[in-house]
Amino acid sequence: MSLSGLVTSDRRTSSESQGHTKSPRLTWSLSLCPCLSAVRGRRWIELGQEQQKSYVMRLLDALEVTDRDKRLKVARAILYLAQGVFDECDTDADVIHWSRHNVFLLYDMGIFTALLELLSMEMDNNQACSSAVRKPAISLADSTELRVLLSIMYLMVETIRLQTEDDRPEWRTAREAFKTELGSPLYNGEPFALQLFTMVTKFCSMNAPHFPMKKVLLLLWKTILFTMGGFEELQEMKVRGRERLSLPPLPEDSIKVVRSMRAASPPASAMELIEQQQQAKRGRRSRRPLVKQDSLDTYNERDPFKNDDARDEEEDGEEADSGIEGEVDPLDTDVIIQPPPPPPPLRPPTERASLPKGLPWAPKVREKDIEQFLETSRNKFIGFTLGNDTETLVGLPRPIHESVKTLKQVRREISLIIPPLSSLPPLNPSIPLSPPGSSGEEDVDETPTEILYLGMLPNLSQYVIALLKLLLAAAPTSKAKTDSINILADVLPEEMPITVLQSMKLGIDVNRHKEIIVKAISALLLLLLKHLKLNHIYQFEIVSQHLVFANCIPLILKFFNQNILSYISAKNSICVLDFPHCVVHEMPELTAESLEAGDRNQFCWRNLFSCINLLRILNKLTKWKHSRTMMLVVFKSAPILKRALKVKQAMMQLYVLKLLKIQTKYLGRQWRKSNMKTMSAIYQKVRHRLNDDWAYGNDIDARPWDFQAEECALRESIEKFNSRRYDKNQNGEFAPVDNCLQSVLCQRVELPEDFHYSYEMWLEREVFSQPIQWEGLLQQAQ
Repeated sequence: MSLSGLVTSDRRTSSESQGHTKSPRLTWSLSLCPCLSAVRGRRWIELGQEQQKSYVMRLLDALEVTDRDKRLKVARAILYLAQGVFDECDTDADVIHWSRHNVFLLYDMGIFTALLELLSMEMDNNQACSSAVRKPAISLADSTELRVLLSIMYLMVETIRLQTEDDRPEWRTAREAFKTELGSPLYNGEPFALQLFTMVTKFCSMNAPHFPMKKVLLLLWKTILFTMGGFEELQEMKVRGRERLSLPPLPEDSIKVVRSMRAASPPASAMELIEQQQQAKRGRRSRRPLVKQDSLDTYNERDPFKNDDARDEEEDGEEADSGIEGEVDPLDTDVIIQPPPPPPPLRPPTERASLPKGLPWAPKVREKDIEQFLETSRNKFIGFTLGNDTETLVGLPRPIHESVKTLKQVRREISLIIPPLSSLPPLNPSIPLSPPGSSGEEDVDETPTEILYLGMLPNLSQYVIALLKLLLAAAPTSKAKTDSINILADVLPEEMPITVLQSMKLGIDVNRHKEIIVKAISALLLLLLKHLKLNHIYQFEIVSQHLVFANCIPLILKFFNQNILSYISAKNSICVLDFPHCVVHEMPELTAESLEAGDRNQFCWRNLFSCINLLRILNKLTKWKHSRTMMLVVFKSAPILKRALKVKQAMMQLYVLKLLKIQTKYLGRQWRKSNMKTMSAIYQKVRHRLNDDWAYGNDIDARPWDFQAEECALRESIEKFNSRRYDKNQNGEFAPVDNCLQSVLCQRVELPEDFHYSYEMWLEREVFSQPIQWEGLLQQAQ
């Protein structure tokens, strides 16, 4: 990702944030003249390495002055360096080059640590917090210092995180050192991400309403992405974990499989079906060629964005899933469809031919599936059951033996590093919790994920609720309320716009501001869930349960209960104001027509990224949890998810179909009959599990259960895990007892220094002189 993509998230770091009307070049030159006088009028790009270091050292010393205005001016000078001294560059590539060079120089000189101290001081500034609480309206001017500091830190984290082929050896060393530094509890005994979480909770509790939440969330997301790793690093960790446990390699790479999948045509809406019925009754036939859609992938390469806004608004959720669709299916009959002209091929036909045929995923099986299969077979052929026994096959026919052998083979081939929660043994305090020879405590690797979870654990529910509050406030479907938090504190100017052009520009900025917040929160939550699940299953489960209890499931469904095509194709960006284009090239005159036209991109990748992340979070919360799956049914998520299938993007459709698959058994026979094309898409796109009866609703898990008891049992197991692993001050009466004789005998006992002088006397007094009734001991043992 280039620097232009990084700084695009905040275009106001220069002229707009100061209320100037001059060009960014002139504004920065005027504001930095006192600081640049130290280099005697020479250009930064003409200075040598040592001269640049000495100048940065003077800036570092100037950050410690008590005058707030002088300190802010020095911070702006550092921001100017981190942004690539764009006043001295002629092209975008020059700005990116000098930005990367300067960021590594700033880190080498210790600027990040100094900025962190200033950030802590601004967080503890009670005067600024109380002043912001009393103000009726908060604007950009209330968070100027914080925004400058967070912009520098964001540029440093994101620039150092990204690797390039021409990185110097010292830069690679600095990257690893910075990664370790951010993930370790070096800042006030806690990792840097935890400090940002604290800023989020203070903002949502109305104690610091002037905090620029967009910048805080972006920096928090990038910090966790840097310290823990992204999806590719997660895949590498899984592979290394399987090698460490002597497990076979994974059958496929999920990222590569999803990238090779093709998007499917969405199911027809109710309005489209009604129109087809009316045309059939009137006998109106067009002279256009007839096209028969014999599969969901027929129109894969066509324009995914048709003008269906009016239909989406008129379409009711329950009507979309009623029997109307079952009466006339346009996908099975000759439909009057005029196909648009095919677009130019995106890749050579040879690559298209190399795509794998058949189902994209290898099937999976659980221990529970084998148990249910054997229970059914024993009841049928023998007449009794053996509980959870999966080894005894006496009395069963030979085909059953072969079936169980196949199931076990598949289970061994795709066994995961961390077993599913249903297969984990219950935590029993009477069972030894450590191997023989240990001290009775569990050895835990101090990974960045483990350190962050340990720091978040005391206030985990507050962090989760704060993130969901921000997500709700930034959702396009949420309505403004008087008691809701104000997430526009770092986007609204002091003086409201007075012209139509200014109002349009502010409206675009506000929408863009909300989209960035949704993107940061969705990516942050998904990263946390995936890393915690890989680190320990119970860490993942406690965060998931906090999300469920904080109404994350209905919140995500509310987010998707909109015209999702319009949201993904929204154009809330002004290309000419993107960095570094806006400071290198001449600024064209903005007009209302140019703002309405927007950019030329058909997709808004930012919004598509957010939608996919939210769908993946919803999948992780509901997978193998029947009580949460029933929440999807109760909140009538099926019509909402079906409308999301209109977005013809393969990854997004995959996770929508996964959510539909897990609730098909609860939706009834009529729904399945009316949505056969959706059922076919599920069969084609989603991974199958052997003996999975999802399409017929005969699964035993479809029966009513005590869902509250299920969540309570999970909560009890989580609390036992946290108490055993992290509660160091637990009561001795309830502490687990080590019952292993070998472990007890191997424990080291501290003896006084003079014990060896009186060792013989102790043996004579305590051992040899004491009568031992050996017969009595033997009788007691019997």
